[in-house]
Amino acid sequence: MKWTDHICPFSFIMKIQVNGMDQKEYWNSVSETKTFTLPFDSESFSKYVKKDAVIVDVGCGYGRVLRILSDEGYGDLAGYDFSPSMIERARRECPQIRFETMEEGKIPLEDGSTDAVILFAVLTCIVSDEEQEDLIREICRILGPGGILYVNDYLLNPDERNQERYRKYEEEFGVFGAFRLPEGATCRHHSEEHVRKLLKDFETKEYDHIVYTTMNGHLSPGFTYIGKKK
Repeated sequence: MKWTDHICPFSFIMKIQVNGMDQKEYWNSVSETKTFTLPFDSESFSKYVKKDAVIVDVGCGYGRVLRILSDEGYGDLAGYDFSPSMIERARRECPQIRFETMEEGKIPLEDGSTDAVILFAVLTCIVSDEEQEDLIREICRILGPGGILYVNDYLLNPDERNQERYRKYEEEFGVFGAFRLPEGATCRHHSEEHVRKLLKDFETKEYDHIVYTTMNGHLSPGFTYIGKKK
């Protein structure tokens, strides 16, 4: 499987500046021009999630993944994102799906009200361990017993070019693996140890390594994960 775009559709880190703008302003400014091309593994997803399941996409961007699921016959779909402009585009392009903005890191759903959550290239946009952990706790809160979590994201690159930029930004961001792209967006790559710790409250059903081509033409390792809430 090849991945062809590094930019994610989710603006979770509100404090970090992107070319003088915070992440929310940045994603609002590019909401009409960005096209996300990362492939969604709907075949694997369908092994664990029934067509009548309540499915939530956290960091949905303009709703591309939910549109795929809608086309495949899933009906109870909702998407959440911090960028109002992304949500506006999602509502326009996918009027059959419910889309809402998120505020203060909270998903506006009741405890245990969801069967499956999609976290599609979202962690890469969250630099700090604490904010990632907060998001996973919030996802656990809204998932019912045995709920499914689908994650795809990026792993640490071993090559010197990436290792150098991880070291360059480690002091600034307080984590090894975070960096800025030339256009100013902030991203993070993850160790597998960190991923395992982050998802400790889930029983792993599938975990696959992948190699993709980034937006800037570089190969980068990543993973697809499907877990069941313990």
